[in-house]
Amino acid sequence: MTSNRGRTGRSDSFETFAYIRQMLGELRVVADREGADMLCYLIEMAYVEAGDLQIGRRRLSIDHGQGDKSPDMPV
Repeated sequence: MTSNRGRTGRSDSFETFAYIRQMLGELRVVADREGADMLCYLIEMAYVEAGDLQIGRRRLSIDHGQGDKSPDMPV
């Protein structure tokens, strides 16, 4: 992805969350095909969260000093 970062970095964030949502949508299709209902649900929740972050409806937890760090996990 190319950088269009202005002073706030909002353009980069929008593109990043759009990409994340796209990938989650594709993963949701794969999980559904495999009949993984709980995984589908969790992916859908992540999809909604990414959408909220993308449009600015919700702030990143790092913005207000709240939230736990995600564990480093090999992918």
